[in-house]
Amino acid sequence: MSQNDVVRRPRVWWSLGLLRSEITTTFRRWRTLALLAVLAGIPVLVGIAVKIETGSGRPGDGGGGGEGGPAFLSQVTHNGLFLVFTSLAVTLPFFLPMAVGVIAGDSLAGEAHGGTLRYLLVAPAGRTRLLLVKYATTLTFCLVATVTVALSGLVTGALLFPLGEVTLLSGTSIPLAEGLLRALAIAVAVALSLIGVAAIGLFISTLTTSGIAAMATTVGLLITVQILDTIPQLAALQPYLFPHHWLSFADLLRAPVYWDQLERNLGLQALYAVVFGSAAWARFTTRDVTA
Repeated sequence: MSQNDVVRRPRVWWSLGLLRSEITTTFRRWRTLALLAVLAGIPVLVGIAVKIETGSGRPGDGGGGGEGGPAFLSQVTHNGLFLVFTSLAVTLPFFLPMAVGVIAGDSLAGEAHGGTLRYLLVAPAGRTRLLLVKYATTLTFCLVATVTVALSGLVTGALLFPLGEVTLLSGTSIPLAEGLLRALAIAVAVALSLIGVAAIGLFISTLTTSGIAAMATTVGLLITVQILDTIPQLAALQPYLFPHHWLSFADLLRAPVYWDQLERNLGLQALYAVVFGSAAWARFTTRDVTA
């Protein structure tokens, strides 16, 4: 074993320990638990609303799939598994990215405001590793938040509606087990759709020492981009906006699966992650930390 390996190994173990500590600290905060509780409550509210509507004897398809709703909302009453897909479609445009923006925006700015950032930088991990740990923690939250919505939708759907064969958007029926696998794939796709927002929030967090300002700026930017994505005159620009292809996860409910929009979405998120991740690294590694 070389001397470099001896030196490198403690740094690696310290980085892993920092990551474990950061993830534990993040998910112990009341703010994080409150965000997850709100996300878990949305599928419950959607399920109850659909159940009340269908139980009121209103005419229609019985699923609340009114004009402008998700394409699979009308299937909820026939199969509770569709509440998972509906809940993800409802939370993805705003609630999920807002929660991610809060966590990402506070990641470094919160440490600077609390006066703990410079102590973290004294440790052997260095600025680059610390930045990677913060980003990895935010990505972990993306996955946990998405799975929270999916599990809440699954449990609520199973309690309020029947479960059985899944009729895909293309009309093909698949067994429930395969439907559950597709639900898992969709949850992963939704989580990956948030890596761009996570990188943007991390970059903004390097620009200020106020966690509240970073969170507000990230959420404000998210709302602004969402508005721009709805203006018809900006149609040429919209395919390059990070939320434009978010709902492409619905293509996983087709047979065969349509991969084009999914690939565009993941490619665009990767591009945002690289651009804003690099900007965050450039800013953070040259930042004068005196707090």
